[in-house]
Amino acid sequence: MAEFLVELQMAAAATEAFLDGALSPDNAAVPERLTAAMRHAALGAGKRLRPFLVIESARLLGLGGDGPMRAGAALECVHCYSLVHDDLPAMDDDDMRRGRPTVHRAFDEATAILAGDALLTMAFAILADPATDPDARIRAALVTGLAEAAGAAGMVGGQQIDLAAENQMLADGDIARLQAMKTGALFRFACEAGAIMGRASADKRARLVAYGAAFGAIFQLADDLIDATGDPLSAGKKTGKDADRGKATFVARHGVAAARALIDAKVSGAIALLAPFGKEAKVLSDAVRFAGRREA
Repeated sequence: MAEFLVELQMAAAATEAFLDGALSPDNAAVPERLTAAMRHAALGAGKRLRPFLVIESARLLGLGGDGPMRAGAALECVHCYSLVHDDLPAMDDDDMRRGRPTVHRAFDEATAILAGDALLTMAFAILADPATDPDARIRAALVTGLAEAAGAAGMVGGQQIDLAAENQMLADGDIARLQAMKTGALFRFACEAGAIMGRASADKRARLVAYGAAFGAIFQLADDLIDATGDPLSAGKKTGKDADRGKATFVARHGVAAARALIDAKVSGAIALLAPFGKEAKVLSDAVRFAGRREA
C-alpha cells in the first residue's frame, strides 16, 4: 500500500501543478472572477484518483512522461466541473465540498455555472493539444472517449437518472446502471485513456476498462457508506444526505453490511482482472483496495 500512496501523491502533485499553471490568474484573456472560481473548484483539494488511474494504467503499459499526466488533468477538469454543477441548489444543493464552501456559495450561482462550463471545455482543449500525444488519432480517440464518458450516455445521463430516482426503490440492476453512468463512466475512461495512450492490445485494454468500471462501482459503494455512516468533518461535506433526499443506493436497499460484502467481492474481481499484468499491477491492486476501504 505504501507504494500506491507514494504514486498517488506524485500524480496529485503533478496534476495540481499543471492545473495551477493552466488556470493562472495572470491570464488577462480570462475574466478575473471566472479564473478565481475555476481555481476554487479545481485546486487545493481532492485525491486526484482519476488522474492517477490514467497515469498508472499508461505506466503499466510502459508509457510515462507528460502525456498521461495531461490526459489525467483533462479528466480532472471534467470531474471538478461535475462537482460544481452537482452542488448547485437545483441539483444536490450542497454548501460544502472538500471541507470548504462550494463554488456557488463562495461566489454565486451564475459564476459557478460558468466556471463549470469553462472547466469542461478546457478539458477538451488539453486533450486536443499535440503536447498530450503526437499522434492525432490517439488524441481524437481520447476526445471521443471523454465526450462519451461525460455525456448523455455517461455521467450526465447518470445524474439525470439519479435526480429522477429520488424517493423510489430501484431494483439492484437499475441502481448499478445509474452508478455506472454517474460515477463509473469517468473511472472507466481513466483506465481506458491509459490503455489508449499506451497502445494496449485488445485484451489488455478490455481488462483495464473492466477494472476501471469495477473501480467506479467500488468507489460509489464506499461513497454511499460514507454518507450513511461517516463523520461530516472527516468526509469534508455533509453526510446523511442520501437518506434525507431518498436517494436510490445499494446501502438504502440492502444495508451497510451487505454493501461492505459487495465491496469486498468487487475488489477481489477487480484484482483478478489484473492478473495477466503480473507484479507490475501491484499499485493498481492496492488502489482498488484503498477505494473500497476509504473513509473520506
